[in-house]
Amino acid sequence: MTTKSKKIIRLPEVKDMTGLARATIYKKMATDDFPMSINLSSGCGRAVGWVEIEILDWINERIEERDQQIEAKKNSENC
Repeated sequence: MTTKSKKIIRLPEVKDMTGLARATIYKKMATDDFPMSINLSSGCGRAVGWVEIEILDWINERIEERDQQIEAKKNSENC
């Protein structure tokens, strides 16, 4: 059994990795279309981060969706 790294990344890195703006990230989180952040401070602190592998998985899902759309378009053009 392999274990994935649980590195925590902060918002600037998430923005760089995804190309999304802060507001878009939070809107997508609100609609369950983006990985949820985790609280990094105890109590009512405001520091949050994201699990890096979850962001990478989300990016890979977008790539797979794109590839499926391309394949479907190719198949429909061959009819």
